[in-house]
Amino acid sequence: MSGSETIVLVGWGAIGKRVAELLTERKGAVKIVAVAVRDRSASRDGLPPGAALIEDPAELAATGAGLVVEAAGRPSVLAWGEAALRAGMDFAVSSTSAFVDDAIFTRLKDIAAISGAKLIIPPGALGGIDALSAASRLPIARVEHRIIKPPKAWAGTQAAQLIQLDEITDATTFFTDTAREAADTFPQNANVAVITSLAGIGLDHTIVSLVADPKARLNTHEIIAEGDFGRMHLRFENGPLATNPKSSEMTALNLVRLIENRIATTAV
Repeated sequence: MSGSETIVLVGWGAIGKRVAELLTERKGAVKIVAVAVRDRSASRDGLPPGAALIEDPAELAATGAGLVVEAAGRPSVLAWGEAALRAGMDFAVSSTSAFVDDAIFTRLKDIAAISGAKLIIPPGALGGIDALSAASRLPIARVEHRIIKPPKAWAGTQAAQLIQLDEITDATTFFTDTAREAADTFPQNANVAVITSLAGIGLDHTIVSLVADPKARLNTHEIIAEGDFGRMHLRFENGPLATNPKSSEMTALNLVRLIENRIATTAV
């Protein structure tokens, strides 16, 4: 790697902590200069050495960071995204369910266009998004995204109102609708469908099916697309984060890859 990168992490939950841990382990030229939280007076452990705690988006500009990485949940995207982009900092969004609101997506894109900073949408728990995005240069007829997780990963969501999560014995599809509806209704589990949609044919044309499978041990994503480019069938079986079964280890890994590629002499 060459050069260095300074970043701000928005959120100190499971994903933010894992990203910081991986960056530390890999000993790259990346410095986390600040961590943004809702209340900096609350005690927190494991913060990166030298990282300031901030709680107001207006504090971003003074950090001098080149990249702001959001991993704090849907409500944080607009305020922190606006502040980062206006300050000329690139802004990477993990809580892509925020973009089911077209006004938020358009506002951040417009600010980025004016400031020259980039609004970045990482692959999240997925791979192959580059191929789907490339395929969209020609007409795509269909994109379907199936998300299959163990019942415990759906606990505490509306899935519990649709099926008896602790009683099913076989894989059960409990929701099928557009990506917009899936990400809006299940923002922790299905916000990744927004990424598929933005790479392909949009939120209202991408079909998402959500499945609880008591035999599943991993979080599985299947993406099927057909169009003038041909046909693709992508399948990913991701280990869940140890501290949050709703999220995949791959989500944190893709953020680390994004950060490291910004200073790598060769980016793959």
